[in-house]
Amino acid sequence: MKLTKFEIARILGARALQLSMGAPPVINIKGMNDAISIAEKEVESNKLPITIQRIMPEKKEAA
Repeated sequence: MKLTKFEIARILGARALQLSMGAPPVINIKGMNDAISIAEKEVESNKLPITIQRIMPEKKEAA
């Protein structure tokens, strides 16, 4: 599933907050010390255990 730019922004913000509060990173962060850049690399590597649940509108049949 391809993520929208809004979903990516939400994930980056949530993960950067987790990292800044002391959560362990799931990738090698050698040379990186910024929570946002670490979160970006984690999202790019698809190693985050975060799922997106989309609520789709109900389909109505034409009368």
